[in-house]
Amino acid sequence: MPSPTRILAFVNENGANVAEASAVLESAGAFDVRRISPSLLADEVRRAASAGAERVLVAGGDGSIGTAAGSLSGTPTALAVLPAGTLNHLARDLGLPDSLDEAVRVAQGARRRTLDVGFVNGRAFLNTSSVGAYVSFVRRRDALERWMGYRLASVLAGIWLLRRLRTFRVTLEIEGQSCEYETPLVFVGVGERELKLPTLGKRVEAGQRGLHVMVLRTRSGARTLALALAAMARGVSAVARTPALDAFIVDRVRIEARHATREFHIAADGELHRMEPPLEYSIVRDGLSVVVPT
Repeated sequence: MPSPTRILAFVNENGANVAEASAVLESAGAFDVRRISPSLLADEVRRAASAGAERVLVAGGDGSIGTAAGSLSGTPTALAVLPAGTLNHLARDLGLPDSLDEAVRVAQGARRRTLDVGFVNGRAFLNTSSVGAYVSFVRRRDALERWMGYRLASVLAGIWLLRRLRTFRVTLEIEGQSCEYETPLVFVGVGERELKLPTLGKRVEAGQRGLHVMVLRTRSGARTLALALAAMARGVSAVARTPALDAFIVDRVRIEARHATREFHIAADGELHRMEPPLEYSIVRDGLSVVVPT
């Protein structure tokens, strides 16, 4: 372990900004910087917490931050975030600066707050998870991104998805009640979410705590697009009153396939994973301590 005056900093070696993030951390002089494979991140962060680290820093995107959160949940070790991913949803929610130099200064500060942590079959996530259409979208976008930029790949993947939208049959167990659906998408967010411009995808300010579960009840790609546009214009509470969407805020939800399947493909904080059914979603309130701006 590094000396008590230095903060252990893990940098995702596959990240787009790995060189810049490493340089900023090393120049600060307060960090023991280690470039690390994403596959080793969870174990290394857990090892640091077990050794009594007061805080660790992780430089990466939402997926890397979620991985670290799983290792730190329930421990006194605080997580400092250096946003070095594509979207950095959590960093924005925490009010962290876009500048890496300024974010490094925040990481050395004294102010902390706690966050709720979502889990799906033991895998932590801090923002959102989904099953169905979004997973197909991410897989297609990632394949296209090898040949073009992120934004163009996202647009083409979205068009492809609407033309080939597929549904799957699931049973959701919510607060002891079973609900059966044929749906293209099940969405689960940590904390109440809204789908209203200009705050699309963000947590509702002072919203309810829990898992915000949304289930689309439509088969048509065009209908799904219309639903999304309506949600962006009017907010999810308005759309939830239509027969096209069911929405719940709960502490636990169980998702089972209505037909035999070996595994689900799910997204958690923007990264894809394979998991055997059923999917058990839960939330740990105040499960993670994070370093935030003063």
